[in-house]
Parts: sequence; structure tokens; C-alpha cells
Amino acid sequence: MVALAPPRTSSALWTRNFSLYFTARSVALLGDGMLPVAVALAVGGAGFGPTGVGLVLAAFMVPFALLILFGGVFADRFTARRMMIGADLVRVATQSVVAVALFAGEPSLWLLVAMSAIAGAAAAMFQPGVNGMVRRVAADPQRANGTLRVADAIAQLAGPALSAILVAAINAGVVYAVNAATFAVSAVCLLALRLGAEPVVEKGTSMLRKLREGWFEFSSRTWMWGVIAIFSSMAMLTFAPLYPLGSALVTERLGPTAYGWVMSAMGAGTILGGLIAIRLKPVRMLRAGAVALIGFALMPLGYAVHAPFAGLIALHVLGGASWAFWSVMWSTSVQTQVAPEVLNRVTAYEVAGSVGSIPIGQALAGPMAALVGAEVVMGFGSAVGLACCLALLAVPAIRGLRRAGLAEHAKA
Repeated sequence: MVALAPPRTSSALWTRNFSLYFTARSVALLGDGMLPVAVALAVGGAGFGPTGVGLVLAAFMVPFALLILFGGVFADRFTARRMMIGADLVRVATQSVVAVALFAGEPSLWLLVAMSAIAGAAAAMFQPGVNGMVRRVAADPQRANGTLRVADAIAQLAGPALSAILVAAINAGVVYAVNAATFAVSAVCLLALRLGAEPVVEKGTSMLRKLREGWFEFSSRTWMWGVIAIFSSMAMLTFAPLYPLGSALVTERLGPTAYGWVMSAMGAGTILGGLIAIRLKPVRMLRAGAVALIGFALMPLGYAVHAPFAGLIALHVLGGASWAFWSVMWSTSVQTQVAPEVLNRVTAYEVAGSVGSIPIGQALAGPMAALVGAEVVMGFGSAVGLACCLALLAVPAIRGLRRAGLAEHAKA
């Protein structure tokens, strides 16, 4: 393979290519934001209960985690855009099948699980190409990532509410139908991109060799594997318990409406953090992101100490903003520090490392809460989060990584 220079684009963010890519991602993100509520109501309403909901959600996550490394290899071999369009079309089919089944009556659990698993496999083929596509459609990746993060936050705010309204007014099938339509829009927009020359695909190279090359590129960057190694602990012990335990603690004490407002506050904070990340241009991006991430680590503390409603709102605004700012700093660092010809595979390793520990934490949260109390688990998670932020700042390769131009591919 040979490295491709980024396409010549103007310094303005809203070029034709970025506008199309933004539309593709924001529409699909809105559909994804609607889906969890639809899954919970559809599966629960069909009589399968919480266990059924868990099975359907797990059926998505397991193939995603198992196949994402191969998604990075395929994105290099067949180009990221082709893989992303193909993944979108597969998800149009899976969501349409479930929509039809829900409109026709109560679908069987095996059908819901099977379609969720296929959708998860498709997502694994889609995700590795995201970082590389941002580089190709935007001259300023940081502004692009910040803008996409704001769109994601808006989708997470609007999606669940819209889903609940549609399910109550019609049925869960319409949410799946809308989700299928969002993937169709995404595929059309990605197809319409004008990206110029595609990367040269090296013929005759085995998949195992491609995976080894991706691992070498990932593991040879101390700042990258260092962040993932540290973040895996934070993901498992700080992030994973937030939803299963936080929802119970707030709902029992302040009611479900209060928890809804708390989650909305986090969404509002995420929008704020994305807007800040568009404006600020720190030279050492990961150092700035790690300092900001302290705000996210403080968020579980509010649950642990039974903070009043106003305190929870403030902590979630801070936590959402901190998380969004870190996410933009991290994504931009990966996109600008890694050569284009290996970026898809490196992204696959990065995503696999980031999400791999979350299901473990989610599975352990309930039993640990029953053993020592939910407040203790959340307080411990906050302490771990703070320790992880300090660890990020303590590693020279992480805190010292300097902002790179698009043509720089530094290894620290």
C-alpha cells in the first residue's frame, strides 16, 4: 500500500463532501438513538422481559466485538467507503425485517436475536472506516470531530424521546422502519462522496499478516496503547456501572422524571463540550483531554453521596462536556498521527480495546452492588476514574504528544 495525501479541500468545514458525510452520520446516529427504547419496549411488550431485552442487546455487542478487527482489514482491502455502504445496506435489511415482523404481530425472540446479531456484525464492518473518512472529507479534523460530536449528542437527546412517542402512538415497528430509512440515507450520502483516488490495495496479502501489521502499528505507539490500557480500567469500573446502577439510585430516591432530566443534562453537557472542542486548539491534545476528563470521573461521585437534584444536574453537565472534549481530542489525535494506509486497522484495535471491558463491568455491576452497595461501587468507580486521569497525565508519551499536521505520522 502507499499512503495517500488527504484530498485537497478548502479550509471551510462545510464542503460538499463534509456536508454529505455529516448528513450520513447524523441521520444514522438519530436512528441509533431511537433504537434502545424500541428494543426495550418491543421485546418487553412481546413478553420476553428483561432477560429477552438483554439477549437482544448482547446479540448485537458480541459479534461487534469479535469481528471489528476483521472490519479493519476488510476496510483496507475493499476501501472503507465500500464497507460502510455495504454495512448500511445490511442494516437496512435487518431493521426492515424486524419492522415488518412487529407490524405483523409479535415476532419470535430468535428472530429479534438473529437480526440484532447480523446488525452487530455489520456495525463491526462499518466502524473501522470512520476515522479514515473524517480525514478524507475534512481539512480540519478537530472541527469536524467536534461538529460530529455535537450531532451525536443531539441525537442521543432527541432519539429516545422520539422513539417513545412513536411507540406509544403506533408501535415499535415504526421505530425500526425509521432506523432502516436512516441507514438507507447514510448509504446514499456515502455513495455520493467525491473522494478522488482510493488507496492502492496490496494483492495477495493474507488476512493474518494484515492483522499483524495493524497490531504492530497500534502497539508501536506508546501513547496509543497506553491510553487504551489505562482507559480499559476506567471503562469497566467508572463508565460501565453508570447506567445500570445510576438509574436505580436516582429513580428510587428522586423518581424516574428526575433521572430523565439528569440524562438530558448530560446530553446538554456533551453539546457544550463539542462546541468547546471546535474552538480550542491545544498543542498537547491528550494532556488537555485528560485534564478535562477529570470532570467525567467526578460524575459517579454524585450518585455515591446522594447529591441533591441540582448537584446531579451540575455534575452531569460537567461530565458530558468533559467526555465530549476528551473524545474529540482523542479521535483527532488518532486521525492525524496515524498514516492513512493503516488507519482503518489501527482504529479497529483502538475500538476493540476501548469497548472490550465495558460488558464485563456491566455484568459485574449488579452483583457487586448487591454485595457492597451501589453507592460504594459508584464511589470506587469515581476514585478509579480520577486515578486513570492522573495515570494518563503521568505517562510522558501521552501528556507530551504534540498536535500533528495531516502529513505527520509521529510514533512516540
